[in-house]
Amino acid sequence: MTPITPDTAPISEVAGGVDTHQDTHTAAVIDPVGRVLGTEQFPATPAGYAALLAWMRAFGHLTRVGVEGTGVYGAGLTRLLRAEHLDVIEIDRPDRKARRFQGKSDPIDAIAAAKAALAGDRTGTPKQREGRIEALRTLRIARRSAIDQRADTQRQIKALIVTAPDALRQSLRGLTTTKLIVTCAGLAPDRDHAAGPATATQLALRSLARRHQQLSAEIADLDELLDALVTAINPRLTATYGVGTDTAGQLLVTAGENHDRIHNEAAFAMLCGVAPIPASSGKTTRHRLNRGGDRQANAALYRVVLCRLRWDPRTRAYMERRTQDGLSKKEIIRCLKRYVARELYGLITANDQEHVA
Repeated sequence: MTPITPDTAPISEVAGGVDTHQDTHTAAVIDPVGRVLGTEQFPATPAGYAALLAWMRAFGHLTRVGVEGTGVYGAGLTRLLRAEHLDVIEIDRPDRKARRFQGKSDPIDAIAAAKAALAGDRTGTPKQREGRIEALRTLRIARRSAIDQRADTQRQIKALIVTAPDALRQSLRGLTTTKLIVTCAGLAPDRDHAAGPATATQLALRSLARRHQQLSAEIADLDELLDALVTAINPRLTATYGVGTDTAGQLLVTAGENHDRIHNEAAFAMLCGVAPIPASSGKTTRHRLNRGGDRQANAALYRVVLCRLRWDPRTRAYMERRTQDGLSKKEIIRCLKRYVARELYGLITANDQEHVA
């Protein structure tokens, strides 16, 4: 799309927007009053990122860029824009009402991203994808995948035992999970009779049990790496009552490397989905449950609360006092998650301030 402004009318400042995809990025540039100056598509490669930035700057002084998917397809472009000291705004996809009226295409989404960045409708700062927090995130992905696969393997073993021949089923029933895995891994069926159901079942159980053992070893190795990494990043967080390596790692990943993008503890609570949403109308003043935010961080805070409810005297006293006030257990847990979010946010930001000092 060619520019709509003549060459004799220079524009001092412009804003950009980018709709990111796996193979291509579509960019748009608008002037300070929202007029579209041009749209163009570029390959999602380092050379394409550089060409996109040069194309945007050809329209004038580039002040800010709204990017969809800064943590996924737009991660590489975001790194380049941040290295050029540009103000990068994280843009959500347009809402359904806007799409019904405007339609859907890559240029339309890029223009919408540019307008949202210019108007200040979106002010989210993308996470930095460099540093120890990014290393922590990638290791946690591998660990979560191994845990899920090990759980699936264990369920498959128990499902096979239910339908196994009577003699094999009776020998394996009643065993604990640990003994069951060891027993199945040590089975020595005759491979020459694999066509028989009994032998085939033993072969399958042995294969699954050894896979389970391999995944357990992989998880233990990742846990060792994560323990050292999380402790090095924020030792005070892991030393907090009820906060283990997994919980601390999730909260650190949620906050990101650049923690200063979260302005205060209320913003952190909203990010974790533990800040109540106002739902008042007229003479009715109430709040409703927040179902947004990072649900993994929400689950991490929930685990901290459960641990403290069982072992921490202060938390148990709070539970009893609020129960007498008429609150249900779910409501009390929601309050406790909000308090825990405030406490842990202070530890995360205090760790940053100590490094700066």
